[in-house]
Amino acid sequence: MAQFDVLSVGDTATDVFIRLSDAHIKIWQDDQGHWMDLPFGGKVPFEYALTVEAGGNAANAAVGFSRLGLSTAVAAHVGSDQIGRNMQAALEREGVDTHLVRFDPGQPSNRNFVLWFGQDRTILVHHELYDYHWPHLSPREVPRWVYLSSVGNDAAEYYEQIVSWLDDEPSVRFAFQPGTFQIAMGTDAFRGLYRRTDVLVCNREEAVEIGGGDHGHMAEILDSLHRLGPRIAVVTDGPEGAYASDGTTRYRVPAYPDPSPPKERTGAGDAFSSALVAALVQGRPLSEALAWAPINAMSVVQEVGSQTGLLGESELLTYLKGAPESYAVTTW
Repeated sequence: MAQFDVLSVGDTATDVFIRLSDAHIKIWQDDQGHWMDLPFGGKVPFEYALTVEAGGNAANAAVGFSRLGLSTAVAAHVGSDQIGRNMQAALEREGVDTHLVRFDPGQPSNRNFVLWFGQDRTILVHHELYDYHWPHLSPREVPRWVYLSSVGNDAAEYYEQIVSWLDDEPSVRFAFQPGTFQIAMGTDAFRGLYRRTDVLVCNREEAVEIGGGDHGHMAEILDSLHRLGPRIAVVTDGPEGAYASDGTTRYRVPAYPDPSPPKERTGAGDAFSSALVAALVQGRPLSEALAWAPINAMSVVQEVGSQTGLLGESELLTYLKGAPESYAVTTW
């Protein structure tokens, strides 16, 4: 077995996309955010449903890495049911090695329901409670990089095992894209992981929650993340693009222009982070990696689902070559 370029770690889930019709949906906004109203106690028609058999942050990233030419494996816990077997088969069809997928006896697999309306979505998320244990990796199974994303909210010991293993394997690079439950557990619970992180990727709101800092001052946000330990901090900012820092130089990249209105935004963050990390795995500089990431995100939102639009390297480079002059990575 050749050494894997990346081991993607986290929960997987079957994502069921439900396309809602606009006849019975009301969207409104207040100072707390955007809201979607559905009739209570009635029947709400929908247009159609689409299933992504192996979704979730870690699986989306693994497929992204594989399509970009990296030797990729996934470490995940799934249920001992047909849904779990279907997840495994779907990943293998994408060229992702699944020998570290663990089937927990008697447990169901994760399923998410994506309420898709207009260009955006609301995701109903539930993580099953699995018997999380970091696998014993033989020397030939030790990857060049580990990419960690969303795991269920009962995995404190699992994270300690990952930190201990990473400390024992100093040559392994570590990328961290914290999930919802991980951020909700608080920064103190993950200080060991942040200390060991080579690349941290999150959005602006998450960055403030993780590291503190003034929401209106990106330089302060990046500095706050660096103080936790990450050597590279990357913060996405929706249509404003993304920002990054390696502790010496700060970079900014705009969003890549959409060739047509986005169809659906699920998986855009995973597409961004997987392209960014893939470029770094290949030894490309941070500035070039930051140019890759928004292109992959743009492509994903042009399709329905979290993986259909994930690009291969030649496709991504074609978009980069044809980018308008306004699409450039700058320092600030």
